[in-house]
Amino acid sequence: MTTSPLMHPPARPAGRTARYRDVLTIRHVPRLLAGAVIGHLPVAMAPLAILIAVREDGGTLRLAGALAAAYGLTAAIGQPLWGRLLDRHGHLLALGLTAIASTAAFLALATLHPAAHPLPAALLASAAGLCTPPLEAALRVLWAHVVDDADERRAALALDACAQEVVFIAGPLLVLALDTLTGTALVLTATAVSGLAGTVLFLSAQPARTWQPAPTRAHWLGPIRSAGLRALAAALFGAGITLGALNVVALAAAERHHADYLATLIPAALAVGSLTGGLLYGRRRWPGSPARQLLLLAGGLFLGGLPMLADPAPAAAVAAAVLPGLFLAPLLVTGFHALDDLVPPNSLAEASAWLIACLGLGQAAGTALAGLAPATSPAAAAAVAVSGAAGGCLLLWLARRRLTVRAPTAGASPALQTAPR
Repeated sequence: MTTSPLMHPPARPAGRTARYRDVLTIRHVPRLLAGAVIGHLPVAMAPLAILIAVREDGGTLRLAGALAAAYGLTAAIGQPLWGRLLDRHGHLLALGLTAIASTAAFLALATLHPAAHPLPAALLASAAGLCTPPLEAALRVLWAHVVDDADERRAALALDACAQEVVFIAGPLLVLALDTLTGTALVLTATAVSGLAGTVLFLSAQPARTWQPAPTRAHWLGPIRSAGLRALAAALFGAGITLGALNVVALAAAERHHADYLATLIPAALAVGSLTGGLLYGRRRWPGSPARQLLLLAGGLFLGGLPMLADPAPAAAVAAAVLPGLFLAPLLVTGFHALDDLVPPNSLAEASAWLIACLGLGQAAGTALAGLAPATSPAAAAAVAVSGAAGGCLLLWLARRRLTVRAPTAGASPALQTAPR
């Protein structure tokens, strides 16, 4: 792959651990991170914004939930497609095309009365989700070209993962504030504008404009041919089940204990735990192979969810939600970092998009499965969350040898190597 020469700070002294301050002073990093965060806000804002828009238009809760679900599912499904486009044609086409299409769909949805026109509303919500710009995958591709030092690159990945937690904390709060101050139509408009503005900011950074993929022939299946990537994607699907089910645990706990605040505080505590775990994890290099680290972190996610099976009291439930979160961001950081050894460099964006998609699809599945539990049974919903984490841990253990392979270079044989290093 080719890039224009980029300015890097002097090498970090030997023996000194990477600091986030060091990463943030590297040229282009603040702009790329800010663009990715702002541009990713619609993923956190849109489901709630759609729910509010439908309900305030007089639509049923079933219609509101269906439109929000359509957005979430298509947002996950579209990522590998756009990741492949990015790998083959670069950032400008992949991000520019999706940002324009998603913005147009959101703006059209903002002018529509969804209760009176449910089918067009469903199509627009699906189009807005399907055309979600692949900013996470786009940023993952650029880290190796912007950050030279391996430890600082791991810290950059941790900052990236933690920034996504900020998105899912700030997004819903922003929707509620805008709805209170301006009204529903402007909430959907603001959702559209934030996605477009973030993408433009991201593309204004020199690495995003100048990065070009190497001209290579890619197999039609892409990086998903890699057994290691398939195992990692399946494990993140299990982690997604845990996340989706914990949202239902929060709602069930709120009803059981007659404490509405739990529906908000438990997901917030999970996000705070993930933010904390990611920041702590990214500060140093950890011993062991990526496969071992992934297995330990997945085990931590599983063990962290066990206290929820006891249906703890409200205060204890909020505190317990922090525990699985501590392992979530580190699991994602290590998973994305492992892609360097699992797939060729010319398919890194699509491989990253597969992980993002499987995590999102797992969340949808976890929410649906936990929703089958009795309405006031947090323990039953927690069992779904724990089962998802256990399944992901088991898959990683079974595939541990496949997670320690070296990806071929761009000009290597089409068959991925499978021999352990």
